[in-house]
Amino acid sequence: MNEPQDPQVRSLDARSLRGLAHPLRMRLLNALRHGGPATASQLAAELGESSGATSYHLRQLAAHGFVEDAPEHGKGRERWWKAVHMGVSFDAALLKDRDPGVRGAADLFMHEVANHHTQELATWLGTRHDWSEAWNRSSDMSDWTLSLTPELALELIHKMHDLVESYRSPATDDDAPDTERVRVHTHVIPIHTD
Repeated sequence: MNEPQDPQVRSLDARSLRGLAHPLRMRLLNALRHGGPATASQLAAELGESSGATSYHLRQLAAHGFVEDAPEHGKGRERWWKAVHMGVSFDAALLKDRDPGVRGAADLFMHEVANHHTQELATWLGTRHDWSEAWNRSSDMSDWTLSLTPELALELIHKMHDLVESYRSPATDDDAPDTERVRVHTHVIPIHTD
């Protein structure tokens, strides 16, 4: 990836990938990114885990630079945590690293991302009746099958990313009454046709 690095996006290397590639750590980091600062106990209750487990894994995430203390939120002995970055950049070369431990961590990371996307879709499907008709009309679950070369597939990915980034502009009115956070998933994957 030779794209300019966004300061809100952490580029994963072999060491940081190993620190992140754990199902609970990835869930904790996503919870902090989407829900804001929280304590280990609050995260434990939200994720159905023990506070001992969330405390341990938050410390591991901190050791690898993914989360940090949020002392402005705490009172007394309460320890609050916040995400350092709003996203990560994954280099597919990690899937072919010489170290089998790195390859295993990369594989686990990719599977957990896919699981998270599936959970978000399932949550939407289970709660869509709670949303307005306007939001129901404005959601999308589409798929296409195209015949592309690897080069054209990469071009498509870059164009989709550029289009999504264009909606991140400061011109968006976050205070408009119907503004909500929207998750956009893209998947470009080859398939065999028999």
